[in-house]
Amino acid sequence: QVQLVESGGGLVQPGGSLRLSCAASGSIFSINARGWYRQAPGKQREWVATITNDGTTNYADSVKGRFTLSRDNAKGTVYLQMNILKPDDTAVYYCYADSRLTHYWGQGTQVTVSS
Repeated sequence: QVQLVESGGGLVQPGGSLRLSCAASGSIFSINARGWYRQAPGKQREWVATITNDGTTNYADSVKGRFTLSRDNAKGTVYLQMNILKPDDTAVYYCYADSRLTHYWGQGTQVTVSS
């Protein structure tokens, strides 16, 4: 089992920045990819970014060039640095972790971009 705990959400003005964190505990050795999804009100959950064990990152076109995914293996934590935030980025952000057989979710953290 893997447990994921997100932090770092909040209210920010358009053009501002936030950094989300996702700390993992438990059977971390089983994880082969981690990343983030988000879900805006009235919309389906959408993929945002992924980082694999070899450090390869991929981003949704909507966030490419503005968001950066990184990790601290010693802390078991991944970070999503979000810059140049837009009102369309408003959503609950969920971190996830994939093992060979299981997909784990965090509880979600709210990000609101508004003036």
